[in-house]
Amino acid sequence: MNRAALERFQLPLYLASLAAGLGLGQAVPGLSAAGSAALWPALAALLFVTFTQVPLGGLPGAFADGRFLAALCLGNLVLLPVLVAVLLPFAGADPAIRIAVLLVLLAPCTDWFVTFAARAGGDAPRAIAATPLLLAAQMLLLPPALWWLAGAEAAALIRADAFLLVFAVLILLPLLAAWALERAAGRSARAAGLVIRLGDWPVPLLCLVLLAIGVAEAASVLDAASALAPLVPLYAAFALGAAAGGVALARAFRLPHGSGRVVLFSLSTRNSFVVLPFALALPPPAREVAAAAIVLQSFVELLAILLLLRAAPRLLPERP
Repeated sequence: MNRAALERFQLPLYLASLAAGLGLGQAVPGLSAAGSAALWPALAALLFVTFTQVPLGGLPGAFADGRFLAALCLGNLVLLPVLVAVLLPFAGADPAIRIAVLLVLLAPCTDWFVTFAARAGGDAPRAIAATPLLLAAQMLLLPPALWWLAGAEAAALIRADAFLLVFAVLILLPLLAAWALERAAGRSARAAGLVIRLGDWPVPLLCLVLLAIGVAEAASVLDAASALAPLVPLYAAFALGAAAGGVALARAFRLPHGSGRVVLFSLSTRNSFVVLPFALALPPPAREVAAAAIVLQSFVELLAILLLLRAAPRLLPERP
């Protein structure tokens, strides 16, 4: 299956991978350790490949369109944190779940939203130009926002040394390696070709990550089912509020339909697999519950995207 086919069918592939992992993990509980062992290298590979497709040297290009940038930043860095603060009380009292909700809902997506926005008729080059800005913004703003909203009991679970280790190994190292490869691609045809070939791998690697998560966390999802159940309407409410906010901002800033749909999908998608390592850095049993809560958000988000792909042309129609 080529890259175009993978991107076209990525939603059913993701859903099937997650469902297969959960089913396999429930049927063969002994595979949980193997799923956990496979998850970390798969995540590192996914993040490296994802970062190679983000134009890290193109950050200045994100500042070229002031209205688009203002709408994107206002939505992701102001409007959505307020929405998360409003919804957080409905997450329950479990501090691990509260941390997971904050981690996943406060982090703007930097990978698949580009594909989804493009499929909905969005301006893909503008989305690509915005990704390094979104990545930098969340790395700077996520820690203070997490400490501000989590509360004392939840914040007590956060071990700074574990978070720093995860950031260094699973975020910073893949990011630096991707940056080095991008620099080399500007001088070497071989390196440039490697970057292009790596573009075929985000979908298969994400399927592998979802499969490993399902296998590793199947028992946790089942054990925490009653605690996780209230998150389904919470995540659905977030998806609805984010989409409404994206449409409102696109109209308020009078963005062309292409830019407006990029804002819409940016607000409606979250960076679940970039923040998942931080959830896995929590001490047990909070680690398993938090990971399951993040996986659940991804599942709800994928279903919401299916609807949004159909609705986007009507919500933000093409105008002369």
